[in-house]
Amino acid sequence: MENISHRKNSNKAVISTSLPGLTLFKKGKVRDVYDMGKGLLIVATDRISAFDVIMPNGIPDKGKILTEMSVFWFNLTKDIIKNQIISTDIDFIVSQEKKLEKYKDMLSGRSMLVKKTQPLPIECVVRGYLAGSGWKEYQKTGSISGIKLPQGLSESEKLPQPIFTPSTKAESGHDENISEAQAKDIVGEKVFNFVKQATINIYKKCADYAFDKGIIIADTKFEFGKTDDEIILIDEVLTPDSSRFWPKDTYSPGKGQPSFDKQFVRDYLETLDWDKTPPGPELPQEIIEKTQKKYRQALKMLTQ
Repeated sequence: MENISHRKNSNKAVISTSLPGLTLFKKGKVRDVYDMGKGLLIVATDRISAFDVIMPNGIPDKGKILTEMSVFWFNLTKDIIKNQIISTDIDFIVSQEKKLEKYKDMLSGRSMLVKKTQPLPIECVVRGYLAGSGWKEYQKTGSISGIKLPQGLSESEKLPQPIFTPSTKAESGHDENISEAQAKDIVGEKVFNFVKQATINIYKKCADYAFDKGIIIADTKFEFGKTDDEIILIDEVLTPDSSRFWPKDTYSPGKGQPSFDKQFVRDYLETLDWDKTPPGPELPQEIIEKTQKKYRQALKMLTQ
């Protein structure tokens, strides 16, 4: 039987990959990671998840958009911290592993050859605005992850300064916000202090850049890994999958904001009689097209 290198759904989204001859290292909600010996091959599919459930149909070219955006931010922040990228050039990647030649078209634009690291077991979340789980926690306690905030803040309001609110890294289900003390217990004080400062520095630089381009980055999360006794930036960076992107021109605190991220998909799913457990419902073509348009628009605004 002929090997199928990848599976596309009816709207031509790449929703799964298979690279015979390469070991599948990890399959995430969006990315399939393969072991290339000295490095890892990260392939961003077009899968989309919401409420920790992967939808049965994807968003065409979403993986390419996420990859291009991540690479852009990796380059912009390399003066702050080193990162995982070895190469995104598909010809170079294929030259390292000849078995990939026949899958070149599918892999092009959605692949990164990266360094192997030991990922830190915490998510490094930074918040510049009051939204999402942070807003819910603030309403109950007046604080987020043990950080006391001024009284009387409204939903989506800009915080006096960005705050670092680490969380656990759940293999399945939701990550949970933890305090600085808990994070220090997990990774050690020295590593904690380093990633906290790096997280805030990266966020400030990129949020300022995005603001000038018409996008508010309300919050985001970064992942770091250890390699050769050095901590570097890994995974994805500042994509609509890992961040809240709001259009600056319609920003109005006191309510939820329209966004460039997958909140659009979540909002649609909230209108359904679905219990947020697998399997996820099929997304209508209209939702797929509007979501793709939002992702493309964010990429265009940021990179042109």
